[in-house]
Amino acid sequence: MIIALTGTPGVGKTSVAKILEKKYHVINLIDLALEKGFVLDHDKERNSYIIDTEKLKNHLRKTMKKPNNYILEGHLSHLIDFSDMVIVLRCRPDILRKRLKEKGWKWEKIEENVEAEILDIILSEAVEIHGIRKVFEIDTSDKTVEEVAKITEELIEGKLDYERYKVGKIDWSEYI
Repeated sequence: MIIALTGTPGVGKTSVAKILEKKYHVINLIDLALEKGFVLDHDKERNSYIIDTEKLKNHLRKTMKKPNNYILEGHLSHLIDFSDMVIVLRCRPDILRKRLKEKGWKWEKIEENVEAEILDIILSEAVEIHGIRKVFEIDTSDKTVEEVAKITEELIEGKLDYERYKVGKIDWSEYI
């Protein structure tokens, strides 16, 4: 099974993935893209890389071996169109802003990512690519990393009521 663990920067993807790598094969997509040279450019203003997602997808198709369970971690993982499940981590905008500020991000980049979270950008892209039945969302705002990792694992293993984590339960529109 291939699981995309995605979300706006700062929602907790990497922290959750570190816990899950004890049980699953976790691939950080940005690290992989940098390692393999799948970088088209570097956006100096945003201090971010522009990744060649087609090369990344082709590489993953060739190298991932079944029946292993893979977790593709990163804010681009929902773009991998052959994933079996997409888990979008979400965070209340005021808390996300605080987390990104603590990481030392520039104000403009913080606001850009908070706006993306409010507008459900990653969630919308995930649903458009994978369909609503494969996409789930978890609110990380008031949960520990361990709690989010447990929910993620139980979703993957089918131990939870999927309805509780279906798309549409989280709404940040009041923050606009």
